[in-house]
Amino acid sequence: MTTLYGLKNCDTCKKAQNWLKRFGIAYAFVDVRESPQVPDTFVAWKDAVGGWDALINKSSTTWRNLPPNRKTPGSDAEWKLLLREHPTLVKRPLVVMDDGSIHQGFSDNGFKKLFEAGK
Repeated sequence: MTTLYGLKNCDTCKKAQNWLKRFGIAYAFVDVRESPQVPDTFVAWKDAVGGWDALINKSSTTWRNLPPNRKTPGSDAEWKLLLREHPTLVKRPLVVMDDGSIHQGFSDNGFKKLFEAGK
């Protein structure tokens, strides 16, 4: 089953969930704040999306409010610690497909392509 990771109050996550419901696609939703992920999960996500810079939402309020020294983790261990403390830094929604592939963000056309719906 497809799993959507995000925040229950995130407007983009709500849009993604509404889209999935509209097209009858079964999914599970995981609020990353309420259900913290195992730190190694962040490394797997990072590897799948092309690095820490691709995984992290650097335009978020959480990121902007971090002290400067926290914005330059030098290792996977430091990134895992940062994300354990601030799971909301992950760009949302993060979609883990049945085949294990990982995708980020939501757009109508992007989801149509991803789920081959609306053809």
